[in-house]
Amino acid sequence: MRRLFAHAGILAWRENRFHYIPDGYLGVDGDAIDYVGAEKPAQPYDETRDMSGRLLMPGLVDAHCHSAMTLLRGVGSDLPLDKWLFEKMMPVENRMTAEDIAAGNELAMMEMIASGITSFSDMYMEPRTAIRSNEKIGMKMSLCRAIQSFDPAETAETNRNIPQAIELFEEQHGAQNGRVRIDFCVHAEYTINDAVAGGFGKLIRPFIDRGARMQVHLSETQKEHDECIARHGMTPAAWFEKMGIFDMPTGAAHCVAVTPADLEILRRKGVTAIHNPTSNMKLGSGFAPIPELLDMGVNVALGTDGAASNNNLNLFEEMHLAAIIHNGFRHNAVIMKPEQVLRMATVNGAKMQGRDDTGCLEPGKKADIIAVDFRNRAHMYPAFEPMAMLVYAAQASDVCMTMVDGRILYEDGKFLTLDSERVLANARAAVARLYGEGK
Repeated sequence: MRRLFAHAGILAWRENRFHYIPDGYLGVDGDAIDYVGAEKPAQPYDETRDMSGRLLMPGLVDAHCHSAMTLLRGVGSDLPLDKWLFEKMMPVENRMTAEDIAAGNELAMMEMIASGITSFSDMYMEPRTAIRSNEKIGMKMSLCRAIQSFDPAETAETNRNIPQAIELFEEQHGAQNGRVRIDFCVHAEYTINDAVAGGFGKLIRPFIDRGARMQVHLSETQKEHDECIARHGMTPAAWFEKMGIFDMPTGAAHCVAVTPADLEILRRKGVTAIHNPTSNMKLGSGFAPIPELLDMGVNVALGTDGAASNNNLNLFEEMHLAAIIHNGFRHNAVIMKPEQVLRMATVNGAKMQGRDDTGCLEPGKKADIIAVDFRNRAHMYPAFEPMAMLVYAAQASDVCMTMVDGRILYEDGKFLTLDSERVLANARAAVARLYGEGK
């Protein structure tokens, strides 16, 4: 189907930067964009939609989350990371079944598409549950089977998770017309031993040429960072490099407690730093040195982390915080500019995922597009600087359309590829089983 969006504000892409068109046209042919411009295109379309008062922009990329943790939303609030993780999260996660995880995934995906997220990178158990759900829902996802080891005598050859991770890649990488990508993953330095990590790094090296990528948690807290130095005589970034993990294109979540030498490792190895401002501040971890990373040319993306540490999957909120916390901390009102933050939430995240066919609005790219309502929202008027409005004023609830590969998943409050009542009912049943009927 050929569809033309007319009279829209468009956050287009030209010469490697955003270019705003105030009253433009965007054409979609099948799953791809075939026209973006200020003039009406000459070619015919099957359908024309008047988008007056709405702004079209690239779909948002949540570069780091744990989707099924929607079922743990709010559990263990006001605790430091180590107590939150080991005393509150893991006991509940140990009770979770594949059915529970599927319910949590779908609840997360429902929240994501209503708030303009078209693609997400997920690190959680039972990734096949998300893949099955996505056959109908139609998002883009980069999933992994996290490798952990709590047995100091274990090796890569005896670790049971590594064969599962490789099998998942072989079976599902590129599934659903490329919407599903499979990454490899080392959960964190503190949840694995050297033998398993180093052996895993060697075992997966042949997959680099097949488009494989890596997800890790890196220096999320100063405590994690210092304990790694005590164990290994080096920082987590240096340890990951030594283990060969950074030989694969890597997205490193958090990067809060990093040294100048760590930043140089990230730059040299082409690692993407994933900024999770809400989660890091809520857990009292601090926040990453984003201005320094950007100045060094490191690719920086944005993530929500899980709903248990956020407590939502709202990337507009992450953009807002990413834009203001560094300005305030550095006493510099222009150290983070709206355009840079928008890049972090879109094109930079797509780059991290290895999706060079999306992340921006230009002909030839996939039609991963969202519409933001500037017409019916008091807080969105007047809009003299649209990019600043998207970062400083827009809310997730202002999203009025979410499209992936030319298919509309959500529009004007209606979910078109999922049954919202069924998703909520399944989530309620999972919560009742995990916590008791009173929840």
